[in-house]
Formats: sequence, structure tokens, C-alpha cells
Amino acid sequence: MFTAWLRKVFGKSLDMIAAVLDRWGVTANALTIAGCLLNVGVGVLLALGYLRLGGVLLLGASGLDGLDGTLARIGRGPTKFGAFLDSVLDRVSESALFIGLAWHFMEQSGRTEVLLAAITLVGSLLVSYTRARAEGLGLDCKVGLLTRVERCLVLFLALTLGVIGPALWILAVGTWLTALHRVLHVYATVKETPL
Repeated sequence: MFTAWLRKVFGKSLDMIAAVLDRWGVTANALTIAGCLLNVGVGVLLALGYLRLGGVLLLGASGLDGLDGTLARIGRGPTKFGAFLDSVLDRVSESALFIGLAWHFMEQSGRTEVLLAAITLVGSLLVSYTRARAEGLGLDCKVGLLTRVERCLVLFLALTLGVIGPALWILAVGTWLTALHRVLHVYATVKETPL
């Protein structure tokens, strides 16, 4: 829901930036890889304790994530490999962030935060997997409150405002509830339909 709102608000700006990048010969896959590398860099900064700086850079990395799809549509058109690469590197990006946070809190003896970061990481992977598995069965499954955009927004606010503990609780519980919502959505859609 928030993702659709962001596209509506920033869609024209993204189109203009993507058109310039396309003229410069930048490909959507190159942008996807750059966004992933930036997220991995943010994860390293988080591990080293540069939380606010990591939060600011996370906003830029998230912007690249939204831009690669727009560039694919404006440029040569989306490809199956591009969509696959984007999904895989999104998981790498998010994993890097939560591993970085977990590392930081291990250094601070924050056992609860380490556990919450791990629970959030698994929950975020489940949110993605439930959608991918449902789509593999030919079903639409974009339901749920904490999709990747919302998770990035919560993490950005937590890092820049210094409220990481409460945010990790929200993310840990929210990702698992989102994954459960998707499981229930698929069940309600297909119930006992034979494969």
C-alpha cells in the first residue's frame, strides 16, 4: 500500500532520472548491482557503529532500488533475468543490513537486539519467499503490512532517530505477521485445490 503511494508521488521524478540514466547507457542490472553494493556498505557501517550515517545512506540505497525497475521499463524493457537478479540482490541487501546491526549489538552485548535482528532477517526472507512461492503457483501475493519498502522506512527512521530497539521489535513481529498474512491469503485463495 505504501509502495503504491510512493510510486504515485515520486513516479514522474523517477521517470526523469531513469530517462537520463538510459541516455547515458546505464542498465537496470548495473543499477541493481550498485544498489546492492551500497546496501552491503551500509551493513558494514552499521557493524562499525555508524548508525545515523548508515541510516542516511540507506535512504540513497533504497532510492536506487526503486529506480532500477523504472530504468528497466524506460530502457530496453524488463527482462526475466533482471527481475530474478533484482529479487536475489534485494535479499542480499537486506541480509547485509540486519547482519550489520546484529554485529554492532554483539559488540555492545545487546543480546536482545541481536536476537531481534536475527528474527527480523528470517521474517523478511519469509515475506519474500511466501510471495515468490505463491507467484510460482500462479497466484498474486503482495498483501501484508511490512513489505520491503515499509521495512526500509522503519529501519531508516530507527537509525536516524536513534530508536533501534523499539524498531527491531516492530520489524521482528511485523515481518512474521506479514509472512503469516501471506500464508493465510494463499490458503484462502486456493484452500485444498489439487496441484
